[in-house]
Amino acid sequence: MAFLAPIIFLIVFFGLTGLRIINQYERGVILTLGKYTGTYNPGLRWILIGIQKMTKVDMRITTADIPRQEAITKDNVPVGINAVVYFKVQNAEDAVLKIENYSYATSQYALAALRDIVGGVELDTLLVERESIAAEIKKVVDQQTDPWGIDVTAIKMQDIELPASMKRAMAAQAETEREKRAIIIKAEGESKAAENLQKAAGMLSSTPGGMSLRTLETIDKLQPDPSKTVIFALPVEILEGFKNLMSSKLKKDQ
Repeated sequence: MAFLAPIIFLIVFFGLTGLRIINQYERGVILTLGKYTGTYNPGLRWILIGIQKMTKVDMRITTADIPRQEAITKDNVPVGINAVVYFKVQNAEDAVLKIENYSYATSQYALAALRDIVGGVELDTLLVERESIAAEIKKVVDQQTDPWGIDVTAIKMQDIELPASMKRAMAAQAETEREKRAIIIKAEGESKAAENLQKAAGMLSSTPGGMSLRTLETIDKLQPDPSKTVIFALPVEILEGFKNLMSSKLKKDQ
């Protein structure tokens, strides 16, 4: 019976060392003597030490940064762009068996696609349609990484850095545009004010005594100041009466 003790010890030892815990968000890809033999789901699992090898694959959404890259737009403007790729593993077996490092490969392919697509658009389009361009990059990368068992959920361009000379030119253009809008608004306001003044003048001239009341109101608002000279305008009605008197006198003389 003494010789059974080492055997029992070895069985227990190999049994315990072969235990593996797979978390809920993981899958375990099993290779037996180098050949794929299955994928373990979450839970307490056991592998045969020395014969089987298990590679855990994280099935959660992963974030991969694309560091700042220099790219040339279609209109030959150099820009610096950094982005973020969001992806997750759809098929654990393919992610392990078909690509060496799926996370690195996905980020590098996204980098290459970013340069290619940015090189095909002009700067104005890049600045205005950032989301649609990012969606186009995502579509290209997703198609390429699909055989690897990878699903690219989104690509976001975080920052687009322009050359200093281009920033100054755009600032000058924006300032000119603001001045243009200010002149147009001022001209529209003056035109509207002129229309209102014309209507008011027409109403005052058509109302008996209207101009006289307006003149008296203006005189009432004047502040007494010895250094100022105030000219009082005669009411329009007096001038009209004087005009009619002169006309009558001329008719009599004739």
